[in-house]
Amino acid sequence: MSLMLAALAVGLMACSDSATQATKGESEPVLMQDATADKPDSFRGNSQTRSQSAQPTAAVVPVVSVAASTSEGRAQSHFNPASPAATATPGKTPSGDADITPEQIVAAFEEVLYGIYEKALPSVVYIRVPNPAAEAFRGMPGVPDSLLWSAGSGFVWDSEGHIVTNHHVVEDLVGSSRQVTVEFPDSTQAKGTVVGSDPHSDLAVIMLEDGDWDLTPATLGDSDAVRVGQLAVALRAPFGQEFTMTSGIVSAVGRNISGQAQFSIPEVIQTDSAINPGNSGGPLLDRLGRVIGINTQIISRTGNFSGVGMAVPVNIAKRVVPPLMDDGKFDYPWLGVRVATVGTAYAEALELPEQAGGALVIDIIEGSPADKAKLRASESTVDIDGVEFPAGGDIITAIGPHQVAGYSELIAHLTYNNSPGDTVTFSVLRDGEQKEIEVTLGERPESP
Repeated sequence: MSLMLAALAVGLMACSDSATQATKGESEPVLMQDATADKPDSFRGNSQTRSQSAQPTAAVVPVVSVAASTSEGRAQSHFNPASPAATATPGKTPSGDADITPEQIVAAFEEVLYGIYEKALPSVVYIRVPNPAAEAFRGMPGVPDSLLWSAGSGFVWDSEGHIVTNHHVVEDLVGSSRQVTVEFPDSTQAKGTVVGSDPHSDLAVIMLEDGDWDLTPATLGDSDAVRVGQLAVALRAPFGQEFTMTSGIVSAVGRNISGQAQFSIPEVIQTDSAINPGNSGGPLLDRLGRVIGINTQIISRTGNFSGVGMAVPVNIAKRVVPPLMDDGKFDYPWLGVRVATVGTAYAEALELPEQAGGALVIDIIEGSPADKAKLRASESTVDIDGVEFPAGGDIITAIGPHQVAGYSELIAHLTYNNSPGDTVTFSVLRDGEQKEIEVTLGERPESP
């Protein structure tokens, strides 16, 4: 692989319904931990396109058993994760004397999907957010609701009344009333208050007001165990159509996408399950109805779904959501560098050892933890197929005993395992020699 410095020249879209739409521009590259090389000036709602230029990308550190039921005149599926059909090994055919017909296979798949829906639906909510830009229209007859409210999706986190959604669904409320309307599948509505929001992971937490709520917390899965090709089901409210289900597969894992505050979100799950405006904050589910991700963005040139949707991995939510509930924020570690993955072509151009990899330090922010530890940034360039790429900087190859194959591993490790104030040991390749450098991580700034 060549040096990973190419960004997708497509628009990234958030997936919440919004009464206002605006096209995002591009800003100059900013040197920061976990940052991409280009970032829109702002990000608000579903239909506001985030454009990524062709500038170099850089990340900166910091089955169901079926039972007939005649009571309602339709078959009822009973979701049983322990059943053989639910736990069958991929690629193996069930044993038995009877042949399985194509119709039975399709029917079984339909029951799996309905089982997921039946299990997860009670945990999914529709979120309606007052639109500040539409204040002038309130009270006027005939004004459509779409001008008065923006909307998104979410899911029940626990039995105490916490609801998880996306930061960009509720960002206009932060600093104001912070109150939203939460609607459940049985049409019950409740008022809730935003108690914590994190633009870096695009996650937010809503706390329901006191009431006699019969809550069904979602079952959380393990995003580290997600595999390409597995079933992926999304439950949410596209275009305001509440509690809609779509299905597809996990089409990629380990993506890095730009968050809401110029820092990257690591280990993102890519899916072809249809995601559209209003989907933001809804759960992405596996075949057992467990949450594996939180739908957050789409890549599209039209503003609507084009086959590529992104979901924040649930394991990041497991780390970020509890502090949001308790303190209203999550403190990220900060290194203060801009890095890029060292690929095969780059390694060959610099005559690095065979199988060499790592994260090349391109730039360092003055006064940052990386600067204080005297990490070295790139000071020269190397020609690869007629294109000049940065060279000469430290190549981070490990954090303690954990190997770093590229910038994705660097970002993910610090996000999952470290906090501000931690002292970590980086193994770096400098001028062909391996060195150990200790760095005391800082706290990620709001505006790098």
